[in-house]
Amino acid sequence: MRPMSIGYRLAAGAGTLLLLILNLRLYSPGSEAYGPDRLGSDVVMQLRFIGDSLRADSGGRMQSAFPEGFFFTHVLYGLTWVEVGLRESPGTPLHDQALQEAGWTLERLDSPAGRAPFSAGLNPPYGVFYTGWSSWLRGGVLMIRPAQLRPAAEVERFQADCLTLADAFDRSDTPFLSAYPGQAWPVDSVVAVAALRLHDTLFPPRFESTIERWLEMTRERLDPATGLIPHRVNPASGGLIEGARGSSQSLIARFLIEVDPDWGRSQYELFRERFMAPFLGVPGVREYPAGGFGLGDIDSGPLIFGFSASATVVAIAAAQVQGDRETASAMISAGEAVGLPIESGGRKFYAFGLLPVGDAFLAWAKSSRAWITHRVDGGLPPLVAWWWRLPLHGVVLLTAVFLWLPVWRRFFSKRVS
Repeated sequence: MRPMSIGYRLAAGAGTLLLLILNLRLYSPGSEAYGPDRLGSDVVMQLRFIGDSLRADSGGRMQSAFPEGFFFTHVLYGLTWVEVGLRESPGTPLHDQALQEAGWTLERLDSPAGRAPFSAGLNPPYGVFYTGWSSWLRGGVLMIRPAQLRPAAEVERFQADCLTLADAFDRSDTPFLSAYPGQAWPVDSVVAVAALRLHDTLFPPRFESTIERWLEMTRERLDPATGLIPHRVNPASGGLIEGARGSSQSLIARFLIEVDPDWGRSQYELFRERFMAPFLGVPGVREYPAGGFGLGDIDSGPLIFGFSASATVVAIAAAQVQGDRETASAMISAGEAVGLPIESGGRKFYAFGLLPVGDAFLAWAKSSRAWITHRVDGGLPPLVAWWWRLPLHGVVLLTAVFLWLPVWRRFFSKRVS
């Protein structure tokens, strides 16, 4: 046999082995393995990788990729540690580590690098994105501490930030505050109002009127085409600029249920109906509603036949919190297959570890559970067919046939000659 022929057969064999592993990973543990009372076996391994990468300045590298790269990689790392703390008893080594790492994350968000992309001149200072997400994390860290052990300084900071948020909402003519000068995305305000609701769960309630006003004003400013909260609005009036899109709806579906469980559920059902659809059997999230069309951008990332990979990953969090087990399971198992995960040295990372913010989103999404509201299981129309893996098996089989076709052709041509 010629060396080139041997080399090709070895490459085809390696490719076939990789395809076989991909097929087997479609049967990885699904939603229940990361349920509200269980800590998925790979979550801490993912966190080890993300933590190491952040300490090696992956946050700075992610910042160069998109405007909130530093912030998102850190805040999701901290939020996933809060999820660990919710599943571990106080005083255990893992619970102590959760408090330590989430606290370290808050310090990083409070640093000049954490605030760099945001404007101190906004109301609230640094904008609703920065204050909303950091308050949600700070409240989460307080939540996993026994009440008598909560540091007074952290309690005061959380309450002060929530007061600042509430004052900004109360003074605003629109429910959607600015994240950057002259720019407002409603999803950021949803996260901020969820932080106010978390405050009223941990401490004596004081923001109920602010939350009710926000809900009333938001219901008056829905995207008329979908009945969902819009993607981008005029920061002065709250008027529509862009209708609902998958990249923001995935996050809204995770957080709105914490603010208003009934409305959050109905909005998730609409989101599911208008944006979720099978792609090669796997439920995915379109960036634009069914029947619509648009290009990918910094919010959605590249689109594949209209589907956004980033929105689909975030939708795992929404499905987990909403108790949409079959949808979450299919997404998680498909991610284990196509994400090319590698486990090494007690760490786990995806796509060769090139995009730590993606690892952070996935770890957070898989482990997400409701913090305030009681989860609701079932009651949703089926989105995932029992045979959902078969199209992917078919693609893998055809790829394997294509890999070996030159070898078979050469073999049969020799037999004929």
